[in-house]
Amino acid sequence: MAIKVFLLPDLGEGLTEADLVNWLVAEGDTIAVDQPIAEVETAKSLVEVPSPFAGTVHQLHGAPGDTVDVGKPLVSVEDGAASGTPAPPAAASPAAGEQAQSYRDEERAGASEGSGNVLIGYGTPGGAGATSRRRRPREAAAPTPTPSAAAPAPVRSQAPIVISPLVRRLARDHGIDVATLTGSGADGLVMRADVQAAIDGAGAPEAPAARATGAEEALRPAAATGADARSGLGITERTPLKGVRKSIAQAMSTSRREIPEATVWVDVDATALVEMRARLKAADPQNTPGLLAFIARFTLAGLVRYPELNTRVQDGADGGQEIISFDGVNLGIAAQTDRGLMVPSIANAQDLSARQLDAEVRRLAAVAREGKCTPAELTRGTFTLNNYGVFGVDGSAAIINYPEVAILGVGRIIDRPWVVEGELRVRKVTELTLTFDHRVCDGGTAGGFLRYVADAIENPGSVLADL
Repeated sequence: MAIKVFLLPDLGEGLTEADLVNWLVAEGDTIAVDQPIAEVETAKSLVEVPSPFAGTVHQLHGAPGDTVDVGKPLVSVEDGAASGTPAPPAAASPAAGEQAQSYRDEERAGASEGSGNVLIGYGTPGGAGATSRRRRPREAAAPTPTPSAAAPAPVRSQAPIVISPLVRRLARDHGIDVATLTGSGADGLVMRADVQAAIDGAGAPEAPAARATGAEEALRPAAATGADARSGLGITERTPLKGVRKSIAQAMSTSRREIPEATVWVDVDATALVEMRARLKAADPQNTPGLLAFIARFTLAGLVRYPELNTRVQDGADGGQEIISFDGVNLGIAAQTDRGLMVPSIANAQDLSARQLDAEVRRLAAVAREGKCTPAELTRGTFTLNNYGVFGVDGSAAIINYPEVAILGVGRIIDRPWVVEGELRVRKVTELTLTFDHRVCDGGTAGGFLRYVADAIENPGSVLADL
């Protein structure tokens, strides 16, 4: 029997790993091509992985809860062919290590090349017909000297291999000389983890004296008894930061670290919008858009007038930074799910009516709750709308959904006293909050956009007539 090894492919958009949630087959089962064999959770969605082979499951590589790197074995299958040795792993190549070390930041920075490792139902840009990057062949390494040789360590005669421009930039920004690093990748390839370890000091050996300090000895009993050394309280649970939660943490940290953000807000009298929707619902209960769909429509109109907020800042070819503007808006809708905050986006939302936007918002929210959003839906956004009013709060200084440059938040709509034509009345009031990247615009632009959306909510009929 010939044994074929199926390596975990890139599930889309340069993801580097996936958490094994559940096996859908067992060792000894007979499977067919394209049959789902495992359910895995990437940093972006929950997906079923189909088998590219037919045959009998020989070995499952990993247990539920394990993290599997892209390019590592997932399952071995006996295909029934006569052979005495296992077949080489599918898709194994010199670039496998590079694929497994592609970065989420790289995809978000606009990298157009994909792995080309296409999975049934999924795929990365740059597959068939695309030009792939290949490492130049290197000369064969000299034989490793035996311990008795006691020869001095050879001097590096060439620059260390660094494939990713992000790795080079990370090292440069933190003053790390990559020539001093020992790469952990194939053929001494310097990976991002190597640079990060140098930054954190994780690679430095611990001094012998430090191992025997009284402070460390005092910490050992606390660790053994399950108590927290800092607070003295008992530890009830340890939850690994992985999957979607890890991706959210990384994105939020990157946003706070790289974006000089500012926030503006305004209270808005939404009475006219609420009343207008009530009249529409009375006339057509089944096809009336929700309030968020109308606000989304106003937001899109505002971005046409203030396109600076629908941009992205990224590294330019000359080594500096540049602002990228877009022909259209992919509107992200923040959705709270059991798996964390997801922000699927509506492609070319500027072309949709309020009814069409409402249908897409509901569809994407449902798909996000099921964990079935595609990587493209979760990464293509250019501006985000966040309705945190559903949590019963009035306002929030939101974190920008990196690498976008702005996010508009909508608070709850509640009865408040409001002055109308010189008289105090009870009105339906909400708060709009805009957090924006101060690199792309100043307060005048941000305030102008926010005021436009607020005026549209207060006078929806006149604005909708122009849309």
